[in-house]
Amino acid sequence: MPTTEIVVAPNVRWWKGERGEWYVVSQAALLLLIVFGPATAPWLPMWPAGTSRVSSLVGGVLLVGGFMWMIGGAVQLAFKRSLSALPRPKDTAALTETGVFALVRHPMYCGAIWAVFGWGLSSQGILMLGYAVLLTVFLDLKASREERSLAERFPEYADYKGRVRKLVPFLY
Repeated sequence: MPTTEIVVAPNVRWWKGERGEWYVVSQAALLLLIVFGPATAPWLPMWPAGTSRVSSLVGGVLLVGGFMWMIGGAVQLAFKRSLSALPRPKDTAALTETGVFALVRHPMYCGAIWAVFGWGLSSQGILMLGYAVLLTVFLDLKASREERSLAERFPEYADYKGRVRKLVPFLY
């Protein structure tokens, strides 16, 4: 009886992280911490009195806005068959410079950052705001890795990079 071997891609060993697999594993662990981890701790200072309404309102706006950015970016990439969790573009990927990608080069990362800061403000959680800072640093590093791959693949990426900000529209 012949045996069947499943090959994901020739000469690619995911456990070595050649395509950035460890970024995805780390991102998943960080997202699990954000979703299931404590928002605050008893030894941390209390949320400032009298700010709960404002922080909940601002947090809610950031949370909803962040999800809209993530969905907008994901939908655009999915239609072009370019959506991937890995920081390396798919072989079928096309450079996307329109829609939300005209305002920020990594709209899904931007949206995730906004959403987690929003969640931190809504939940009034000091630890949650710390997780948001960790996520921001992590996604900035992942975006940098992704941009090296995009620049190798698409010669026009350098011009796009010069016109459009990385993670925060008009700022960074």
